[in-house]
Amino acid sequence: MTSPRPTARTESGLVSGTAALLPGVTVYKGVPYGESTEGPRRWRPPAPPAPWDGTRPADIFGPICPQPPSELADPALPRSEDCLNLTIWTAAGQPGECLPVLVWLHGGRFLYGSGADPQYDGSTLAAGGLVVVTINSRLGALGYLATPDLSVESGHGASGNYGLLDQIEALHWIRRNIAAFGGDPDRVTLAGQSSGAASVMDLVYSPLAKGLFHRAIAQSAVLHPRDPAISTLAPSHRRLDRAEREGTAYAKERGATTLAEMRALPVETLVAGSAANDPEIPGSPPPPLFRPVVDGWVLPRTYAETLAAGAQNDVPVIVGNNRDESGAGPATRLTVAQYERNAARRYGEFSKEFLTLYPATTDAEATAQHNAARSDAARISTHLWAGEWASRATSPVFTHFWTRTPPGHEGEARGAFHGSEIPYLLGSLHALDRPWTEADRHTAALLTGYVSRFAAVGDPNGPGLPTWHPTRPHVRDALETGNGWAPIPLAEPAKADFHRRFLKAQTTAW
Repeated sequence: MTSPRPTARTESGLVSGTAALLPGVTVYKGVPYGESTEGPRRWRPPAPPAPWDGTRPADIFGPICPQPPSELADPALPRSEDCLNLTIWTAAGQPGECLPVLVWLHGGRFLYGSGADPQYDGSTLAAGGLVVVTINSRLGALGYLATPDLSVESGHGASGNYGLLDQIEALHWIRRNIAAFGGDPDRVTLAGQSSGAASVMDLVYSPLAKGLFHRAIAQSAVLHPRDPAISTLAPSHRRLDRAEREGTAYAKERGATTLAEMRALPVETLVAGSAANDPEIPGSPPPPLFRPVVDGWVLPRTYAETLAAGAQNDVPVIVGNNRDESGAGPATRLTVAQYERNAARRYGEFSKEFLTLYPATTDAEATAQHNAARSDAARISTHLWAGEWASRATSPVFTHFWTRTPPGHEGEARGAFHGSEIPYLLGSLHALDRPWTEADRHTAALLTGYVSRFAAVGDPNGPGLPTWHPTRPHVRDALETGNGWAPIPLAEPAKADFHRRFLKAQTTAW
């Protein structure tokens, strides 16, 4: 006799889940948190889903948001503007158990991906006592297009942040409904990587998200606001006036000059060009054209202005970077001439001092010094950001530096690459076909241990875990994760002093 499927009652109706990848865990897939965003709902704030009768099966992933083809989304998953859905993993035996909640925002340049990616499988964390949620939100031109008409229509003089508004709506839904899945609405941790982490920090900085989450984890997206590297990375944002000009031109290129015409465009027409890069920011690669906007409403201020005012949502934060990302790693190969040109372009009047501190006379030395400098710069930039945070917040911030190379061809080619920590952080090794070792499983156990403790109490430290001190401005170190599991210096003293002086001398602040 077949056992009845577990059910949970949301405010819109009953949903039935199915067995997850690990025993004792139930997963509810494709649960709607908002209604369709197609047609007249395109480029509007999300609205709650319509109620349904009976029990809605939640045993397959819901549609993912429209996006260009990529390796970051299963081509077999349907794409639709009716994509505001989420997936929940829980081992709670009954509603009201008040387990900590982890909400994961996927990466993908604000253009690609979904919460259905196998590496985001929440079974391990759920088996360990969390309720895990992944979210789909609008992407590309559908999520981040702004125009003057849309700003007027909004009633707030703002447009361009529909993907962030989706995430905020999902957090509202979680606050109202997560108890039905055994979760505690007063212990919600918001977490993400790359553009997902940039979204996390945008919500940390947004007054519209106040009170909707209580801790935050941001992987590979937090640098000091004066760091020029931000310009080419996920945290790079746009000003509203510029975003409106770009959105107007984008719509006009597709034959639409009014909101009605824009909303009548085929979704394929909008998606086809949404992967365009920002033409005004040089870099490799430049940021996507469509990304969050400092609009005066969802994001009232820049990062620098928010930190200076102490206006962020004051919650405990974990932030980290990876050794082999942002232009560093085993695949990088530079000649001495290229290295010196890069130094001149990046450091300007500081380049002579830079080349004295990181000298290279051979191509092999140039490559090694480039990688070392990028790692030093990232650690120092994040540490300076943490100092700015700590000066105006009561909640602690914890910084780390991921150094483990995962097994398999990608690790051999790219080292501790961008995103390589995700399966360890979420404990999803079981969901990925890679030659994991016992050492990898031990690493995942430590990292998920930190995550679980942080989600539960706002501090990653706990029994059996290496001590992780909150970041202190006068203590210039970061916790090495993946290998070592102990504090490491930000850089040699002279190099650390150089990078701090360089950042403080910059006149542009994000």
